[in-house]
Amino acid sequence: MQTPEPPRSAADAPPEPSRLRLMRQYELVERVRAYDPNVNEDLLNRAYVFSMQAHGAQTRASGDPYFSHPLEVAGILTDMKMDSTTIATALLHDTVEDTLASLEDIQKQFGPSVARLVDGVTKLSRIELQTDQAKQAENFRKLVVAMSEDIRVLLVKLADRLHNMRTLHYLKNPDKRRRIARETLDIYAPLAQRIGIEKMQDELEDMAFGELNPDARNSIVARLNFLRNEGEAVTKKVLQELKSVVGESGIKATVEGREKAPYSIWRKMQRKNVGFEQLSDIMAFRILVDTVDQCYQVLGIIHSHYHVIPGRFKDYISTPKPNQYQSLHTGIMGPEQQRIEIQIRTKEMHEVAKLGVAAHWGYKEGAPRTDGLQYRWLRELLDIVEHAQKPEEFLENTRLELFQDQVFCFSPKGDLIALPRGASPVDFAYAVHSRVGDACVGAKVNGRMVPLRTALRNGDQVEIVTQKSGTPSPAWERFVVTGKAKSCIRRFIRTQQRTEYVLLGKSMLEKLCKQENVDFSEKAFEAISKNFQSATMEDLLANIGASLQPLREVFNAAYPNHRLKPPEKPGDKIIAVRTKVAVKGTAPLTLKGLIPGMAVHYARCCHPLPGDSIVGIVTTGKGVTIHTNDCETLESFARAPERWIDVGWSDEQDKAETMVGRLDVVLINKPNGFGAMTTVIGKNNGNITNMKITNRTPEFFDILVDVEVRDLKHLTIIIAALRASAAINSVDRTKGR
Repeated sequence: MQTPEPPRSAADAPPEPSRLRLMRQYELVERVRAYDPNVNEDLLNRAYVFSMQAHGAQTRASGDPYFSHPLEVAGILTDMKMDSTTIATALLHDTVEDTLASLEDIQKQFGPSVARLVDGVTKLSRIELQTDQAKQAENFRKLVVAMSEDIRVLLVKLADRLHNMRTLHYLKNPDKRRRIARETLDIYAPLAQRIGIEKMQDELEDMAFGELNPDARNSIVARLNFLRNEGEAVTKKVLQELKSVVGESGIKATVEGREKAPYSIWRKMQRKNVGFEQLSDIMAFRILVDTVDQCYQVLGIIHSHYHVIPGRFKDYISTPKPNQYQSLHTGIMGPEQQRIEIQIRTKEMHEVAKLGVAAHWGYKEGAPRTDGLQYRWLRELLDIVEHAQKPEEFLENTRLELFQDQVFCFSPKGDLIALPRGASPVDFAYAVHSRVGDACVGAKVNGRMVPLRTALRNGDQVEIVTQKSGTPSPAWERFVVTGKAKSCIRRFIRTQQRTEYVLLGKSMLEKLCKQENVDFSEKAFEAISKNFQSATMEDLLANIGASLQPLREVFNAAYPNHRLKPPEKPGDKIIAVRTKVAVKGTAPLTLKGLIPGMAVHYARCCHPLPGDSIVGIVTTGKGVTIHTNDCETLESFARAPERWIDVGWSDEQDKAETMVGRLDVVLINKPNGFGAMTTVIGKNNGNITNMKITNRTPEFFDILVDVEVRDLKHLTIIIAALRASAAINSVDRTKGR
């Protein structure tokens, strides 16, 4: 079998002058006419001339006329059999960005459709951002919005990137080459995969791989060449035998071989942590038939003739991939006792696998939708655009969304939802809708309640349990893997925390003013807000509440002539207005001395419990952290009395709420010692949330045990019960670790 050489990478090609021959106007028109009899010849001719004149004498790094680039992009799109409007956009796509032509010129001469597509492909100009990554993120954000309105924007952008990668070796700056290759691998190749253009995806990945890791690529290509030469006779025998086996059934079929791309091999070696020789699907064989029924007939014939490799069968016909890919995949011990992969599909499915969304384009009967909102993954990217606070965060979440292997799960109604490998029910909930994710309180997988951090598997049916009062937990961010879920959770936390920080900042200012015998005046602080890079008084208060802005500096700026009182010592009495509130967020209990909505966290160094004497410390980025009065950590705040807040436990505490107390247990090493300890805790209504063995000897175990209890009295009862057990040597409440 003659297998084509892999695409040339930037590392393979020497930077020598190009000898490119430009395609003529009539040649371009005839290429489109070959598949579209309704070609808009006038539009293509005018776009050809306009682009050539606009780019004029501009040249590329290769020395070619710059006009050769949009012409080559148009040629790539004719191979994909795109419509005249898309081809015209390809010819014009760099005119607004790189020439004197304006978007108004494009709209005037070529109409609103072409102008809208050109604008979608054009990068943002004159954006004042601090980093290249931020510029990259803003430009990609613009592309996402544009391709959601018309998916042809993405097709032009991918063709543009493909030609740029083919000529990447002409760039002299190695850092720029690597940046472009990394962006291609992280963003554009996954986008090509999402819309099902397998050939373009493979070429983009291979060229980027060659630039980023030329040694690895060259090694894999050398091994492929060796296998190709050594195994050519075996490959021919396999092809002949498969043709014979299928032919005996009377089904007309085409059988061909397919070699796995170098980057795909490399990625699989990394994912499975195996060597090149351990891969069984470096060479796959494809059987093309006319109908879906024949696909399953051929599958039965293959399975009846050869031993099936367990776990290698996948049916993408009954359950297509989100990019519309359909095929049957099976692994067998085939002819010549070779472990091989076989793909069985119809010719129409094969066309979709090669061209993706372009396989059903507008010149054919029944024009498809051009907007991108028909694709779930694109709708999720739009959600990330909406929820991300910073450009860099958007880019990070986009990469999470795109660059992942997938699992396929079902909703209770049978809808298929594709998620990255390792996704949890929370990721599934946000994939259904952001409101479902926000209200999620539990999940059933295949009819059983499971923890929300459970990793989903292929074929799982997932039902999300919601409550109207449900809100996202900050802890979810530690285990979700989709960009959309992370973006929505962060947005909720930011919105909630900002309100809390504003209230806390105002309370701190009011308290300091009272200590200094100054009447609190919002006008005084509003007047100096801009001195602290805060657009509004609310921004200033939020920064104070989050400890991002020193309280004293703000006070001194608002009252420059005030004579400050000497700072109080930490032990001095601190005046605070006591109110009874239900604290939100991470603090479920009721505290006195705090304002409503204040962000509160309980210190892990001392694990305070209701019944302990406590104090609040304003902590950077967390609001107020509650410590016990005897916590050693408080020594580090001795010089910052303005950060201390007098707090106490409410008399109206809900007894159903629990908190964590930490115990230091020395357990005698004997049979059933652990069982005795856990039984005692359980019988006294304690719930063990974590255990850690810190030291072990032949006689004893030193164990840290975290126990959920109602208050200090409840923990004391458990300690007394443990001390009465014959399995326990000693037990004490732990602080400081």
